[in-house]
Amino acid sequence: VFQVDERITPDGSDDRNLTRLDELWFSHAPVGRHPMPVGAADLDGADLDAAAAGYATQLPEVFDLIHLGLGPDGHCASLIPGDPVLDVIERDVAVSGEYQGCRRMTLTYPVLNRAAEIVWIVSGDDKAGALDQLIAADASIPAGRVNQANATVLTDLTEMVRPAG
Repeated sequence: VFQVDERITPDGSDDRNLTRLDELWFSHAPVGRHPMPVGAADLDGADLDAAAAGYATQLPEVFDLIHLGLGPDGHCASLIPGDPVLDVIERDVAVSGEYQGCRRMTLTYPVLNRAAEIVWIVSGDDKAGALDQLIAADASIPAGRVNQANATVLTDLTEMVRPAG
């Protein structure tokens, strides 16, 4: 199991995705985990770009499945509206600018778009507009630039646009 993105915060921080994954899943499931190297111990003597490049060498060429969420602003992974990381196509892992108080390490579009399957889990009424745009493959939001050919959306939202056909 590889991470799609992670906040650059101290190990064990409540802001880290890995902290919750460890509590809820990895402590119960005997699977290999490949956390993004964003903690102080990971970065000792290395910069963030070098850490991202190192993580990229661990990735499979093609993921069987990638799970993505959707933010109210249309972000997915840590591909955030207006961030220069949106234009990174020559690397599989990159580092974003600051967003909601943290920089983040993220998989980039080339990796996401090579996946055999994408599963989107979208929950919360505040995401209805972004979900409409995702379903329409609206490239004006970051999520809209992810290949939807082999995508499944699971949502609790009932008020959304349904595609024709």
